[in-house]
Amino acid sequence: MKSEIQNYQNHRRYIFGYHVVAGLLAIAFLVYAVYALIADFSAGSLFDVFLGVALVMLGFYAREFAVKAQDRVIRLEEKLRLARLLPGDLQPRIDSLSVGQLVALRFASDAELPELTRKVLSDPITDREEIKKLIKNWRPDDCRV
Repeated sequence: MKSEIQNYQNHRRYIFGYHVVAGLLAIAFLVYAVYALIADFSAGSLFDVFLGVALVMLGFYAREFAVKAQDRVIRLEEKLRLARLLPGDLQPRIDSLSVGQLVALRFASDAELPELTRKVLSDPITDREEIKKLIKNWRPDDCRV
């Protein structure tokens, strides 16, 4: 259980083992493989460079694919939430919100969501960070990748 209340300043999720340890090890392996290839060219050292590139790409894309799937779920959840909370005049505009806008709006409390959505649609505000900074009553999201 988290002891700190989630807010804009601490809402990003970093997993030390993934973001730091595994990431640095993959990059270190790639750098060493390139060094070994330059120092003593061989089929084995060339293969190690390919393996290093594959490891770095695997780490990047594993995260990218998970976040994309998460964004799709958030899109669905937030459209359902908006359909329940928005006033009638904003209901037809739910589909005009981008995935990025919906992802940012998920942190807004139910009470402030209608007016914040109105502002995001009328100004229009497309930057996720800008939307998140407008939130006054943060709604934590602890179920994310």
